[in-house]
Formats: sequence, structure tokens, C-alpha cells
Amino acid sequence: MHLLNEDLARAHCRSKLNDAEQNRRFYLARSMERAQKRAERASRRAERASARARLALARLV
Repeated sequence: MHLLNEDLARAHCRSKLNDAEQNRRFYLARSMERAQKRAERASRRAERASARARLALARLV
């Protein structure tokens, strides 16, 4: 009986560790996704600013 309780406790700990690892991986993946979206938005803003600068320069010339 004693060994059964130890086995159950180990299985429970292993399950908790697996859940924690899965949650950590999900959090990191979601964080990377958000960072990628921010980078894409920043890139689009930079492209628009560059286009406005080229247009302003063309109007001056």
C-alpha cells in the first residue's frame, strides 16, 4: 500500500510538471506571436512614413 501511495504521488507530481511545462510553452508561443504582430505593425508604419517622406521630397523637387 505504501508503494502505491508513492507511485500515485509521483504520478501526480509528474502530471503537474507536465501541465506547467505545457503552460510555459503556450505562454512563450503566444508571447512570440504578439511580438511578431507588433513588429509587423511597426514595419508597416515605417513603410508608410517612408512613402510620405518620398512624396514630400518629390513635391519639393
